[in-house]
Amino acid sequence: MKSAILSVGTELLFGQVTNTNTVYLSEKLNLMGIDVLYHETVGDNPDRARMTIKRMLNEVDLIITTGGLGPTQDDLTKEIAAEAMDCELRLDVASLAAIKSYFIKTNRRMSGNNIKQAMLPQKKDGIILDNHGGTAPGCIFLKNGKMIICLPGPPREMKKMFEESVEPYLKSMSNEVIYYKMLRIFGIGEGQLESMLQGIITDQTDPTIATYAKEGEVSVRITSKRSTRAEAEAAVEEMCVKVRTIAGNAIYSEDDEDLKTVVAGKLIDSKISISCAESCTGGLFAATLIETDGISSVFERGLVTYSNNAKQEELGVGAETLETFGAVSEETAREMTAGLKRKTGSDVCISVTGIAGPGGGTRLKPVGLVYICADYKGRTVCREYRVRPVSRNWIRSYTVMLMLNMVNELISQPY
Repeated sequence: MKSAILSVGTELLFGQVTNTNTVYLSEKLNLMGIDVLYHETVGDNPDRARMTIKRMLNEVDLIITTGGLGPTQDDLTKEIAAEAMDCELRLDVASLAAIKSYFIKTNRRMSGNNIKQAMLPQKKDGIILDNHGGTAPGCIFLKNGKMIICLPGPPREMKKMFEESVEPYLKSMSNEVIYYKMLRIFGIGEGQLESMLQGIITDQTDPTIATYAKEGEVSVRITSKRSTRAEAEAAVEEMCVKVRTIAGNAIYSEDDEDLKTVVAGKLIDSKISISCAESCTGGLFAATLIETDGISSVFERGLVTYSNNAKQEELGVGAETLETFGAVSEETAREMTAGLKRKTGSDVCISVTGIAGPGGGTRLKPVGLVYICADYKGRTVCREYRVRPVSRNWIRSYTVMLMLNMVNELISQPY
C-alpha cells in the first residue's frame, strides 16, 4: 500500500509549531509495511488543500491528514476529504453527545460551532473515530479502493486516536506480520558502515536493511514481513548475525537504546561505581549520565577541573606535567585519572581534557583535540581524539559520547 501524509495548518508553515506528527506517522506506517511516498503541508486554505488531496488520490492508496478538524470556519479538512471521495457528511448523534460530554467534564461552555465537528460520514462511506482526548472526532473515508484518514492536529490527540483506532484497523487489513530490530552503532560513520554492509544490502529482499545517521552515531534497522511473527523474528535474527559479524563491538545496543542508557544500565546492574573529572566538557558527562533513574546507586562523584589550578588542587596533577606537556595532553589526562582514583576509589574513574574552541587552538594542538583516560579496576586506557570542530557545543557533546563509549568498552570486556 502506498501512502502520503498531509498536514494542515498555517501555523506549521509559519514555523510557529514544530510538525512532529509526520515523523510519528511515517515511522508507524513504515513499520506496518505501508510505503510513505511523501509529506506535504498546506495552510488553512481550502483551494490548496483540495488540489493537494486530488493530486494525492491519483498517486497513492492512502492519505492521512492531520489538522483542520476544529470548529472554526477555516477548519475544512474533513469537508474537503468528503468532497474528494464523493461522500456525504451527516450529523452523528453519538459523536455530538460525546462532544457535549467533553465540555461538561472540563467545565467549559460549548459553542454552537462545535456541532460542525459532529458532521461525519455515514457507515456506507466510512468509519468514525472517537476522540478520547479532545472534541474533534476523526474519520476514515473509503471509496473505490482509496482511503483518506482524517486525524486531529494536536499530537497528543492524534497519537491516541491513531493507536486506539487507526493502527488496529490498518493492521487488520494485512495478513502479514512485520518485525524489526534497531541496532545502534558508535565509532563507524554512515558512509563507512554502508560500504562495510554493501554485500548484504545489495542482495537484500526480505529482511531489508536501512541505515540512519544521527548525533554522531548510526542506527541499522533490519525489518522482515512474513506470514507469522516467528518467521519474521527468525529472518531478522539471521540478518543480525551477518551484521554483527561485520560491525562487531561497534554495536552497543540491539534494543534501540541510546548510549547513555546502555552504559548507565550496565553500571547499575553490575553495581560498578563511577567518578569523573572533566575539563573541556565542563560537567556535561556527569549531567548526561545522571539523566538515568537509579544512577545514584553507582555515581560517586563528578569534578569539573577546568583550570590548571583546579587540576593540581583537586587531582594532584603535577605543575611540571602541565608546564612540560600542557593541560591538553595524554600525560595530564593520565594524572587526572590517577588523582581521581586516589580521591574516590571508584571502580571506574574517567577524565577528559581538550580544546572545545572556537579559540585556543594551535597548529600542533588544534580545536577539537581531546584526551580521554579511563581506569577500570586497574586497567587503564588513554586515547587521543581529533573531534570535528563543527562548533563548541558539538565538540563537547561528541566528546561525551566518546567517554561513554570508552566506559562501555571497559566494563563490557571480561575482567
